[in-house]
Amino acid sequence: MRIFAGIVLVVLSLLCWGGQTIVWLMPKTGVRLGLSEAQEDVEPVYWADIRGEAAWDFFTLWTMLAAALLLILDEPAWAYFGLVGGGMYVYFAGRGIFTRLAMRSRGFRVGAAKSLKLGYTFLSIWCLMGLATIAAAGMALAPR
Repeated sequence: MRIFAGIVLVVLSLLCWGGQTIVWLMPKTGVRLGLSEAQEDVEPVYWADIRGEAAWDFFTLWTMLAAALLLILDEPAWAYFGLVGGGMYVYFAGRGIFTRLAMRSRGFRVGAAKSLKLGYTFLSIWCLMGLATIAAAGMALAPR
């Protein structure tokens, strides 16, 4: 079960961290892959926010990938990375969802309905993954 959970975390965290890395370093490729909206299709302030967020995520979201790899290797330190990574993913997802909802409710262009639905879906998955990882890490660190 540990190896299966680790593989699921690797796949999901690579999608997130890898996607944000592409959006930051190669924005046109990110648009082509459907990872982000084209600059001309969204508000300039939203475009700037997404680009800054992608850069920051490159530097922070690797923690979940590290936790996943350590979990697969049965290294107890995975739990510490899991706590940090889980928190980062919960924050990432919550911020992503609430920013889009707030901007959209104020009439800002933040993407096509289809891409927003896909975005909300993946952000929700990453939030649940973060919460589950925090819970599992907490149990792993709890005194026995």
